Amino acid sequence: MNNSNPYLIYLVALGALLLGALIGFLIKQLIVENKRKAQNLKADHIITEAKEHAREIELEAKDSALQITQKAEDELTRRRIELTKEDDRLQKRREELDRRLEKYEERETRLNKRQSSIDKRANEINTLYEQQMAELQRVSEMTKDEAREVLLTETEKESRADMARIIRQIESEAREEGNRRARELIADAIQRVASEKVAEVTTSLVELPNEEMKGRIVGRNGRNIRAFEQASGVDVIVDDTPEAVTVSCFDSVRREIARRSLSRLVIDGRIHPANIEKILKEENDQMDEDIFQAGEQAAYDAGVAGLHNEILKKIGRLKFRTSYGQNQLAHAVETAKIASVIAAELGADVEISKAGAFLHDLGKAMDHNTEGTHAQLGAEFAQRYGVGAKITNIIASHHHEVDQESVEAVIAEAADAISGARPGARREDLEQYIKRLRALENIANAHQGVETSYAIQAGREVRIIVKPEEVDDVEANRLAKSIAQQIEETMQYPGQIRITVIRESRATEYAK
Repeated sequence: MNNSNPYLIYLVALGALLLGALIGFLIKQLIVENKRKAQNLKADHIITEAKEHAREIELEAKDSALQITQKAEDELTRRRIELTKEDDRLQKRREELDRRLEKYEERETRLNKRQSSIDKRANEINTLYEQQMAELQRVSEMTKDEAREVLLTETEKESRADMARIIRQIESEAREEGNRRARELIADAIQRVASEKVAEVTTSLVELPNEEMKGRIVGRNGRNIRAFEQASGVDVIVDDTPEAVTVSCFDSVRREIARRSLSRLVIDGRIHPANIEKILKEENDQMDEDIFQAGEQAAYDAGVAGLHNEILKKIGRLKFRTSYGQNQLAHAVETAKIASVIAAELGADVEISKAGAFLHDLGKAMDHNTEGTHAQLGAEFAQRYGVGAKITNIIASHHHEVDQESVEAVIAEAADAISGARPGARREDLEQYIKRLRALENIANAHQGVETSYAIQAGREVRIIVKPEEVDDVEANRLAKSIAQQIEETMQYPGQIRITVIRESRATEYAK
């Protein structure tokens, strides 16, 4: 046996291997078939589930579609109902518009008829108006333009008359109130100042003991009088005036020195060139001292202290200067007192008012060869010697040559006017008086529409009678202001001048 054939073994092994391979193949086929059957079963199950799900989805879709369709049908039904309602409303509105249109057409028809009636009535009125206008023109014997002109003229006259009446009423009320208050204030100031008398008047007349003295003054061949005139700078007039000679000079101080010297020479009796020069020198020195004392006494009387000696010397010269017969130094003292009272009543600065009023005419004491107005010269001189700005402004502005910068300047100006214009303060000679009255009347008569004028109350008032057909009430007021302004600009006068324009219409008829 051990020597058996190996081929057989190999065959048996090969057969067994083949059998095993066949069995394995069969088993594998069986397993594959089982897997395929399981997969088929699973696929069938999935397909079945998918179909079932699809069917459910289809059913849900059908339900949704049904619901949407139902909603759409409901919305459509609602819209149809609304459209039906809107259509009904539009129909009603159209019917309403038709009715209104019919009414409007009826109304337009009625308006057209009324307009026709109105036009017809207007034509009738125009016709009547033209007939009446023609009748009025025939009766009045005036055209339409002429009647309009007359009406406008009458209306303008009435308006001007009303306007003038109102202006007069307002001016009268203001003037009465102003006069009342000013009268009280001025009366109080004058009563409290109580000046003693009208000012001293500088005279240039030298009285002589007899007529023979005239010959001694003249001297042999006029030697004495020539020596006196050359030394004193004055003119000595020896005329037929009984027992008197006249000393003439524009410089009041120089004239006063000459008057005093000539009076001493007449008393002394020794009238010759040597004694004349001696006496004149002594009087000149004495005059300087008198002027300073006069200025010092005036400042004391006025209550003004602290002035420079040069100012006292200068203002003392006013003792020998007059204006319309009023002594200027006494006027300065009086003005200062009046200004002091007014300033105290009004609550202004009394010291400044008093000092400004006292020095306001300082420039009148200047040399006649100095150029400039007395207000300007006085202000410059006072400023040069330390006087304050307010006081220098009072001096410079008291004739409105510069603007007044304080109420004290106004007070000083008012006090100056009161002192110069109070009754009895000033006087002037007959020739100047008549010349001033004529000048006032000439200024008034030069204006158009003035019939005549009269200067009355010593030139304190000018009454002007105008032609009523040329000057109406408004023009009368303008005329008064114009004449007052011209008098202020062209004349010099004390106080103030009242301008009264009289416009009078008279109607005269005779009963026969």
